[in-house]
Amino acid sequence: MAAGYLEILRARHATRLLVGTLVGRLPNATAAIAVVLFVRAEGGTYSLAGALAAVYGVANAVGQPLLGRLVDLHGQPRVQLPAALVSALAMTVFAVTGVDPLPAAYAAMVVAGLFTPPLEGGLRALWPAVLRREEQVHTAYAMDAVAQEVMFTVGPLLVTLCVSVWSAEVALVVLNVIGVLGALSVVVSAPSRAWRSAPREAHWLGALRSPGLLALLGAFLFVGIALGSITVAAVSYADDHGGDAVYGWLMAALGLGALVGGTVYGARQWGGVPERRLRVLVALLAVCYLPLVLMPGAPAMTALTALAGVFLAPCIACAFVLVDRYAPSGTVTEAFSWLVTTFTVGASVGTGVAGPVVQAGGAGWGFAVPGVAGAVSLLVLLATGRVLAAPAGSAVVAASSENDPNRAVEPRFSSGDRA
Repeated sequence: MAAGYLEILRARHATRLLVGTLVGRLPNATAAIAVVLFVRAEGGTYSLAGALAAVYGVANAVGQPLLGRLVDLHGQPRVQLPAALVSALAMTVFAVTGVDPLPAAYAAMVVAGLFTPPLEGGLRALWPAVLRREEQVHTAYAMDAVAQEVMFTVGPLLVTLCVSVWSAEVALVVLNVIGVLGALSVVVSAPSRAWRSAPREAHWLGALRSPGLLALLGAFLFVGIALGSITVAAVSYADDHGGDAVYGWLMAALGLGALVGGTVYGARQWGGVPERRLRVLVALLAVCYLPLVLMPGAPAMTALTALAGVFLAPCIACAFVLVDRYAPSGTVTEAFSWLVTTFTVGASVGTGVAGPVVQAGGAGWGFAVPGVAGAVSLLVLLATGRVLAAPAGSAVVAASSENDPNRAVEPRFSSGDRA
């Protein structure tokens, strides 16, 4: 299993790009908890903390595809680094001025979220230029999904460590400085400096003019809803089964399941078309959500939560392949950024939906939401099967051409842009 991952990491620039991207995304991964801890340290209410974190999240969801389009048009260094600097500066201003005056705090959150650099989409656009074989790129996508699970597990621990050693204000500043350094490490690398998007057709919809991409985003909106609803239902469950410690174990188990599933998935080469494989993975994801409604004791529930996470990272990794396949020529970074935005919005919707459901029917009904959302995601994939049907021919990695399924006959990796 380790051999495939080691082969990727030994490729020139691969480790630097992966680590730099993860470090660069650290401010985004820790923003919610860092903002909440800072606002509480300033004497603000939980409502205010939640509102500011929500504003950041919405601005981030809006900014990712917009900045992704700019990256496709102007290259990575000219967009990623300035965006990282502006976002870090806004968060630093917030840390220095605090929550008073309130309009300034909200404005800082908007700017920080809006200018969060699309490093995630940028990395996936670079993989085919760094890894020349198709199977290596698929493994890299899986490794990328696994690394995200590690980051979202380690990130909150770093926030709490910084807060305990220094203060919530220092934590905000330090994490954003680290994020800028990560972005800098990526954009000064040779692959990032050399990467150029393929020629693109001028169109106001950009990547969204691809029917295949729209179908994929529609399915992953509901995957995001499933994930967001679990976090709320788990809080209600933990209240009756041991409190915050149990909630922490449940969330850790969910991340561990995704990490294990993604690691195993990426270690093997899969035959067949990715569209069919994604339908199977989403079906398994939905099925593994269903046992959560049983709500056994805390140890068994922790095991079920780990099972619920097993197919999440494989679904995401498979989706990366399809985004690459269906992104119109010259829009690959924007397309990947749309997937990030859709998943983020779905998680927010899931949180909002699960709250009233739990309030009305308890944790059991709350845990039914992810199962229903997973089933709807599968239905979307089945209903759009003709749109998502793989073009004839086998995909190959091409360093100088992209696939636009509206024009091309043979699928190629759209992110294998000219360098």
